[in-house]
Amino acid sequence: MPDPSQPLAEEFRRHLDTFYGRLKLAPPYDSVEKAVRVLVAAVRALPEEERRRVLVDPVARWELFRQAFERSGLAKKHRGIIAGLARNRASLDLPADYDHFLNLFV
Repeated sequence: MPDPSQPLAEEFRRHLDTFYGRLKLAPPYDSVEKAVRVLVAAVRALPEEERRRVLVDPVARWELFRQAFERSGLAKKHRGIIAGLARNRASLDLPADYDHFLNLFV
């Protein structure tokens, strides 16, 4: 099976761009790069069957994204600002999937 880490890394990076863009915050670039590296390492460490499942299962994919977001330290950056924004979730222009990130701030 081809290495799925690159398409997942690209998707994760797009989600991070959307997340910070919609919150109108500059992404912490070093931490974003670290998060992408954490994700790639996590995907490559998965057994073959699990890698296949992640490619077709959005719930499993978002769980990996959440773990990489947290493990990389992104959940500690802009913490006060994002926690305040997350309290009024309805005012944010983010799809529900982004709650995987926002819930790390509340």
